[in-house]
Amino acid sequence: MCDYSLELYRSQPAQQGETYKTHRFSSGSVGFVSPGDTSTAICMAYDMRLSLEGIPQSVQQACGVSANEVVTFSRLESGPYHDGVLFANGVEATLQQFGEGASATVLDALLSQRKERTVREPVDAM
Repeated sequence: MCDYSLELYRSQPAQQGETYKTHRFSSGSVGFVSPGDTSTAICMAYDMRLSLEGIPQSVQQACGVSANEVVTFSRLESGPYHDGVLFANGVEATLQQFGEGASATVLDALLSQRKERTVREPVDAM
């Protein structure tokens, strides 16, 4: 959903048909935001299908993909960051590798997602 590293930020669930951008938050974590609102993390359900555009050249070369791909949002089991994508060729990449500026349009969402938008307030830092 939203990597634990983004729990300090307001968040809302991704919606089918909407387009989001990767953004590096002040914590250093990369996540999705709505264009024009970099203060709210967009949480995506694992197994969501996305049309990803603007994949950085470094990721293209490392993963054997093109600049635009249909991917599945996935939970990566190794490393400090767990939000990532699964490419059609079976290669996974963490959102950290994308940096800022890639865009993702939600192609389909899980049926279990709620229809209305909810906004989660940030957790108070201790």
